[in-house]
Amino acid sequence: MHSRIKLFAALTLLVTLLVPAPFTGSAPIRGAAPEKPGVPVDVELALGVDISYSMDPDEQALQREGYIKALTSREFLQALRQGINGKIAVTYFEWAGYSERRVVVPWRLIEGPESADAFVGEIAATPYRRAARTSISGAIEFGAQLFENSGFRGIRRVIDISGDGANNNGQLVTISRDATVAKGITINGLPIVAKRLNYATMDIERLDIYYEDCVIGGPGAFVVPIESRDKFIEATRTKLVLEIAGRMPEARVIPVSADKPRVSCTIGERLWQERWGN
Repeated sequence: MHSRIKLFAALTLLVTLLVPAPFTGSAPIRGAAPEKPGVPVDVELALGVDISYSMDPDEQALQREGYIKALTSREFLQALRQGINGKIAVTYFEWAGYSERRVVVPWRLIEGPESADAFVGEIAATPYRRAARTSISGAIEFGAQLFENSGFRGIRRVIDISGDGANNNGQLVTISRDATVAKGITINGLPIVAKRLNYATMDIERLDIYYEDCVIGGPGAFVVPIESRDKFIEATRTKLVLEIAGRMPEARVIPVSADKPRVSCTIGERLWQERWGN
């Protein structure tokens, strides 16, 4: 089974995860980005948020608020200080269909409360928008491209995908995932399973399992599902802290290819075909 962080368990692990690990100075860091010029940081983090029409206005607002509150939280800033460099690079982009991808906040250095406040201020100042279709594969590919000219050199590179549906547009998600993981990039997931199933918008059961088996990948990849609307902020904070800490319980780190998918990774495309015939 792919690594999965249940919210209640993850919160109990945060203190342990934030304790610095011994540094040997010689062992290579698994999943590290290839050597490139730029400002050294602990992680380059690309935050990709779903703005498809299946996301209602309340969900969009909660999703954005989750990132704003998480990036300025005490827990996040504490995790930031525990890193080797004590700073990270972050960019925030929105995605829907394959042609609907745009950077909201370009790469920024976050090294403390002031830079974190400035970053979330840029997010908050951006008007909301919505667009058609759901291309997780497009979001992954777009996120991977952003690392090429980030201006930073991260020990790790991570794409954080938040969304409420399965891929139904663009490349098959598993192809995009595997190509991105092959570049040394980790993909984590924040699936929104807090809504009642609505087949009119082609929602699927157990979206968290779909994310685990079809979307995430790379060293230490994990999923934190949002299981109720009042957990948006808490789940987002937990996920970001774990990403900055850069660690997972060893027993939970399982290669993506270890199991066959428990859900069809083409379910989104199939549902779209059944409904629209194209």
